[in-house]
Amino acid sequence: MTYRIDCLQYANWSEKIFRQMRQGGVDAVHVTIAYHENFRETVLNIERWNRWFEQFPTLIFQGRTGADVRLARETGRTAIFFGFQNPSPIEDDIGLVEIAHTLGARFMQLSYNNQSLLATGCYEAEDPGLTRMGREVITEMNRVGLVVDMSHSADRSTLEAIAHSTRPIAITHANPHVWTPALRNKSDDIIKALAESGGMLGFSLYPHHLKDKGDCTLEGFCEMVARTAERFGTQCLGLGSDLCQDHPDSVVEWMRTGRWTKHMDFGEGSAAAPGFPEMPAWFRDNRDFDTIESGLRAVGFDAEETAGVMGENWLRFFDNSFSAANNVVAKKAAE
Repeated sequence: MTYRIDCLQYANWSEKIFRQMRQGGVDAVHVTIAYHENFRETVLNIERWNRWFEQFPTLIFQGRTGADVRLARETGRTAIFFGFQNPSPIEDDIGLVEIAHTLGARFMQLSYNNQSLLATGCYEAEDPGLTRMGREVITEMNRVGLVVDMSHSADRSTLEAIAHSTRPIAITHANPHVWTPALRNKSDDIIKALAESGGMLGFSLYPHHLKDKGDCTLEGFCEMVARTAERFGTQCLGLGSDLCQDHPDSVVEWMRTGRWTKHMDFGEGSAAAPGFPEMPAWFRDNRDFDTIESGLRAVGFDAEETAGVMGENWLRFFDNSFSAANNVVAKKAAE
């Protein structure tokens, strides 16, 4: 069986979900441990994960390198990689980039929908691009091995991040805008620049990013992947499901509003239904990755291409991205 890596989940974590990861043969998951938390609050979230690692050592452990994905496969467990959906954990201190990496963070978004100290979010009316601090933080992230993630960022900021970064960046959970015109989905120009620079795009299963939302068909989703592969190649493609399993609808309020507003920000959802949208019937939880693998084969992907999208492309990216820059061949040096 090929490696299976999901490069974004934010679930209401429990033993049930950890066992479903094993039932689905999921070797690694990038989990969100901060949306709007400051540094100290993020450390408390890491403490919570440490207790889970202690309680369920036969199911999960903390991943730090690509080698840990292979160890997970060998030992029948799932490697958990930490990531931030907002740069709030580093506050206004560039020195916390290295501290975050030391604590196990491997991905950090430069913005979450709104303007941050680093870059512009996709919901802002104007996008002035990377800030001065944003450029400095990217350089530091490149140095220590913390991946730049632009999943919730606006177009100019994303293109500037790709150009400024000396290592490939990631868009861990989004889809092509041409397929579904959601604000969070990415233009062809961005996907092209991402692919040409060695970066990765993780296809999202969050219904607001899908054609027909929760009614999206398996064939429709896999056709989207296939058409993207035809245009940009398969090497840059993976999965980032954005699975938000078992959360109460109240958690959406924290995700969308944080501390920046007193009002509910409905984003791309409906004001009449501000909670979590209904997932497609063919992808409810980690046990359904078999279905996606079969769907990719059904639309024409061969065994090697399917293996790449299911996880091996992410594994190659992990191998090249999580160590300090002086230990790897950086993107610019290879060009």
